[in-house]
Amino acid sequence: MSETKSEPDPLPGFEPLFRTSPFLETVGPIFYRKEPDGGFVVGLRVLPKHANGRGSAHGGLLVTLLDIALGYRTAMSEDPPAALTTASLTADFAGAPKIGDWVEAHVDVQKVGGRIAFANAFLMVNGERVVRGSAVFARAGTPASE
Repeated sequence: MSETKSEPDPLPGFEPLFRTSPFLETVGPIFYRKEPDGGFVVGLRVLPKHANGRGSAHGGLLVTLLDIALGYRTAMSEDPPAALTTASLTADFAGAPKIGDWVEAHVDVQKVGGRIAFANAFLMVNGERVVRGSAVFARAGTPASE
């Protein structure tokens, strides 16, 4: 029997993401854990369906996880949550999570303004940064070019 973990179980303290969609159901399961500061961390177990041809998490999966974590965390930083649309998303890859790895998205919301919002994130595996991402969001109904 292989030691590679392929079950989608989360780490202790994580529960299924509070919002889903047909796309997220296909990509997931995705989990989250509330933080003492009122924020949350998003997590995902890398499954065989998430792998590229080399057995690592596909870059598209990692960018999707960034987009979900950055968008949800930034929107939820306001009460009521801001209606945001991704205007720009960048990612820099410094590592390659493997099948069975638990990947966490840690987000730092920079600013939520009247028209646009900014946030940064790191995807972490075992305390190591494997992807750095940043995003700009437009408030729904506000063109990103304004």
